[in-house]
Amino acid sequence: MKVLIAGGTGFLGKYLINSLTADSHQVWALSRKPNKAVEGVQVVSWDGKTTEGWGHLVEEMDAVVNLSGLSLHSWPWTKRKKQRFNDSRVDPGLALASAIKNTSRRPGVFLQISGINHYGLRGEMIADESTPPGDDYLAQLTVAWEDATKSVEEFGVRHIVCRTAVVLADDAILLELMALPVRLFIGGPLGSGAQALPWIHIGDQIGAIRFLLENPEAHGPYNLIAPQPTSNAEFMRALAKELQRPYWFPVPAFLMHLALGEMSLLVTEGRFAQPKRLLEQGYTFRFPKLESTLKDIFKR
Repeated sequence: MKVLIAGGTGFLGKYLINSLTADSHQVWALSRKPNKAVEGVQVVSWDGKTTEGWGHLVEEMDAVVNLSGLSLHSWPWTKRKKQRFNDSRVDPGLALASAIKNTSRRPGVFLQISGINHYGLRGEMIADESTPPGDDYLAQLTVAWEDATKSVEEFGVRHIVCRTAVVLADDAILLELMALPVRLFIGGPLGSGAQALPWIHIGDQIGAIRFLLENPEAHGPYNLIAPQPTSNAEFMRALAKELQRPYWFPVPAFLMHLALGEMSLLVTEGRFAQPKRLLEQGYTFRFPKLESTLKDIFKR
């Protein structure tokens, strides 16, 4: 299989590329940093806005994967930064969709990454893929993100949207940020602790993406989230146990807001969700439980 990955030199891209190339698939990566070497991959320069210099490649591809988007962990969330969050998601999506529209041979599948915050930061029911989007900033950001590539369906391309949770890996920035106070013996729940903390092991993140790409029946939105509903307090307690540190000091939400501003919403707010369609499609999680996930990541 020939695969074109936009954003292929980022955090998630490197794991997906390693998985694909290990199985002898051919991979091209679109990157704003074309000099960044990636073993076994052809890195192609692009500006994230137009099809200039790479659009012709789409004609050769069996699959296109869009992982583009400035990390939400980029602090602080100024008005200008929020515009960059939007532009770095919408512009690449529109460019990829345009390339597909203007080619004579189209890929069989297009996979679009998105976020589990699509369902809003609050809600009484556990969200699944049929739950409508929320009206808060993060939810509406995912709506614009997904809409940018929806037009590929008009050209007979199977369109998949992966609404991903917090990805846990030994080099994941958010996990390191949450582990820091625990390592310093001041770990505890963030905010009330009752809010959801959606997560997925990097092995299942890549496993699910591969599963959906290769399953001709898969289309539409899928929640990439572990099947175990986890609150922030439960997550931090399990993290403290794994790192052999005490679990005691709660960090008030207002202090998190003072330190991180609006970015604090990533850890002080959250809605419970489930991977309903992914399970119905037949995917089997390798790491369905938090304790075994953390043990694997922090194995000593």
